[in-house]
Amino acid sequence: MALSDIADMLGGVSRTRATEITNRATIPAPIDTVASGKVRVWDRAAVEAWIKVHRPHQAHGAEPDAQ
Repeated sequence: MALSDIADMLGGVSRTRATEITNRATIPAPIDTVASGKVRVWDRAAVEAWIKVHRPHQAHGAEPDAQ
């Protein structure tokens, strides 16, 4: 999943705020970087699990069985 997906899952925060959140040490690291190193990609299940633990009040659009 991309940064915009994480922003949506966090209740529609801005991309800037999602960038700040994904730069923290506690969120799972991206699993890959594409488009010449400019686009980071995360594992959906790992991000959903992180949101449930660290930001449950912001959880939005997370689907328990989505892959």
